Amino acid sequence: MRSSKNVLSAHNLRSTKCREAVVTVFQEKGYALGQPELEGELEDYDRVTLYRTLRTFMDKGILHPVHDESGVTKYALCSSHCSEHDHQDNHVHFKCNSCKKTRCLDEVSVPSVGLPEGYKRMAANLLISGVCPDCRRPAY
Repeated sequence: MRSSKNVLSAHNLRSTKCREAVVTVFQEKGYALGQPELEGELEDYDRVTLYRTLRTFMDKGILHPVHDESGVTKYALCSSHCSEHDHQDNHVHFKCNSCKKTRCLDEVSVPSVGLPEGYKRMAANLLISGVCPDCRRPAY
């Protein structure tokens, strides 16, 4: 896993304590987070600062939005293939019905859907819900 400073540098962003902290939280959690969850993790930073950081990270290809039925936009770390204004996030997202965590399944691509003539695909989102491997393990 790359350090938060390396992630920021690779995307031509100045390193600040807030930016480093946001990258670190996403790396440590390993699943998509909404701004309210992020605010709970990073109480030293106000809502506006975190919002601006999330927007900057999306613009630079560090984060991509994840939409699920909760109604709150969540964000997840992009793969190393994303860059400014060129997200490569056409993968499936999985939301666990038990722990409520939404994860990227980078290895599972969103299937191609034939659109009627005149329509142009700009993005596709596929959310699958079920039970994740962590929640399926029997408790001892």
